[in-house]
Amino acid sequence: MSNKVHVKTGDTVIVINGKDRGAKGKVLQVAPSEGKVIVEGVNIVTKHVKPKQMGEQGGLVKAESALYADKVQLVCPKCGKAVRVGHVIEEKGGKKTKMRVCKKCNAKF
Repeated sequence: MSNKVHVKTGDTVIVINGKDRGAKGKVLQVAPSEGKVIVEGVNIVTKHVKPKQMGEQGGLVKAESALYADKVQLVCPKCGKAVRVGHVIEEKGGKKTKMRVCKKCNAKF
């Protein structure tokens, strides 16, 4: 499996496939080795939690579960649409930096 993921932690993404299709959320965690991401408010599962100590409450806890990174698409901060991402190498002060670019409106982020 490839170790590259097209999204980073903190990006706003939209789900393009599955039961949560159309849902927007912020990326909380990225696991490039598995090719998965955890998105805020998406793919909610119910976990059974046992009490760890005496007097602590156990029960059912709702939490976000990981989904494959290829099921999400980045949302452009300028045009607000789900977009593909291109890369541009910019030179600033003698240093080369790789910037992500929106394929629809050419906004850099």
